[in-house]
Amino acid sequence: MTLASPHPMTMFGPDFPFGYDDWLTHPAGLGRLPEHRLGTPVAVVGGGISGLVAAYELMKLGLRPVLHEAGELGGRMRSAAFPGHPDSFAELGAMRFPPSASTLFHYIGLLGLATRPFPNPLSAAAPSTVIDLGGVVHRVRTAGELPADYLQVADAWDKVLQDRAERSSMEDAIRRRDVRAIKALWNRLVAELDDESFYGFLASSSAFGSFRSREIFGQIGFGTGGWDTDFPNSILEILRVVFTHADEDQVSITGGAQRLPAGLWTHAPENPVHWPAGTTLSSLNSGAPRPAVTRLRRSGEAITVEDASGTRRDFAAAVFTPHVWTLLGHVDCAPELLSSPQWTAIERTHYMGSSKLFVLTDRPFWRDLDPATGRDVMGMTLTDRSPRGVYLFEDGPGRPGVMCLSYSWNDDSAKVRTLGAAQRMDVVLRQLKAIYPDVDIASHIIGGPIGITWEHEPHFLGAFRASLPGHYRYQRRLFTQFMQRGEPRAQRGFFLCGDDISWTAGFAEGAVTTALNAVWGVLDHLGGATAPENPGPGDRFAELAPVELPR
Repeated sequence: MTLASPHPMTMFGPDFPFGYDDWLTHPAGLGRLPEHRLGTPVAVVGGGISGLVAAYELMKLGLRPVLHEAGELGGRMRSAAFPGHPDSFAELGAMRFPPSASTLFHYIGLLGLATRPFPNPLSAAAPSTVIDLGGVVHRVRTAGELPADYLQVADAWDKVLQDRAERSSMEDAIRRRDVRAIKALWNRLVAELDDESFYGFLASSSAFGSFRSREIFGQIGFGTGGWDTDFPNSILEILRVVFTHADEDQVSITGGAQRLPAGLWTHAPENPVHWPAGTTLSSLNSGAPRPAVTRLRRSGEAITVEDASGTRRDFAAAVFTPHVWTLLGHVDCAPELLSSPQWTAIERTHYMGSSKLFVLTDRPFWRDLDPATGRDVMGMTLTDRSPRGVYLFEDGPGRPGVMCLSYSWNDDSAKVRTLGAAQRMDVVLRQLKAIYPDVDIASHIIGGPIGITWEHEPHFLGAFRASLPGHYRYQRRLFTQFMQRGEPRAQRGFFLCGDDISWTAGFAEGAVTTALNAVWGVLDHLGGATAPENPGPGDRFAELAPVELPR
């Protein structure tokens, strides 16, 4: 049980406990450039949230970000409207955000975007929760209504986190932003647990001594749902999420997650350096980003960027935000731009696959009451069948509803990736019929389904990075790449960022904070500096650097 604290929980560390939210909001700003550097073009590759944040802050500093995007602005913040229903949409990528993501919420607040609770399992925002495991169906509204063996598993999870990972001590240190305490606890855990998988962490605990307990936990989890698709991953990946409450009290962005990156594209900051009032990223880029980048080279002090139109241009610096695997084939990148250990880390990066399938319904029919039970006829559903997760979204009784009919990961995603959206819908509806035999879901569906499989998206190659046991050293190499003082000249001026560079892949907070690392890197590379009263992540790197494990 977590005790009440006067300090809000934020995604502060634990690997690099720097207050990005405080750096952003300090009156001194992020730094200043030499006068002769103002207006300098800087390439920003990728128009997802990381690229838009980097470009926005570089613009505020007085630079000219030149944005390149292979598809549409937003990246994995992609909201697809249903044909004929522009106010109803499918969140194909990021769809739920924890309030602890305080740096991300700086930008949500900047644009004045409204949020609302996300209907996670067992949350007040879900009409009810239905758990289907091994053909046995349980319908509940709160965790307290779960069967006794499920509650025992919840207690076991709390126990193993406390006994093996000192959860309460770490959470207290993060809340208080006690850097010394965070580093002491986390550095020890990294050394002890880097080689351990999530499943191994559970199996080695007496609290999860039975296979049944691990099966239940893998299926339903607690917070956002089942954890079994994460079982092969490093336990450190999971602890970062749990310690910072990234899996709790999540919200969605009203009107669609894509409104955030789209809003940054057209937002005019107050009092920008160098640029006249009203300047936006859109206006600096003539209303549209440049095409996809196909080639990156070093040309003396410059980075040469070639795009799909054949245009080549030299830049004083370049920020690269897409999945790093795209550097292995989609982009012809000169080897000298990164060190050999960094290229090895890119090669070893592991991505999780994921599929989603959405349909529009005539109304939120799941709110209809079953006359036999008095309960909603359907609920947010967790199942070991192929749909895995079913989420229900509504805007009121007189409006259409949206169902995420299936949200699956890794092997479950691979099972359907060769099927078209209509075929997937048929498969999912057959599976759901076994859970809801008296509900005619198909009769409420209006229009065709919308689906996505992220490992088939050519510019992404997966949903997000998920480090495997033993991958900490690789991840450290990528996260610290923005620190380029003292590096060979050929490796300066090219900056990686994005959620797969961060310690919290799959969370927009990691995409945003690594974008800010890159902003600091560009500022430093071009001879600028932060204000003494508001040091940036690079200024405090020696103090806060992620622990370096021995080889």
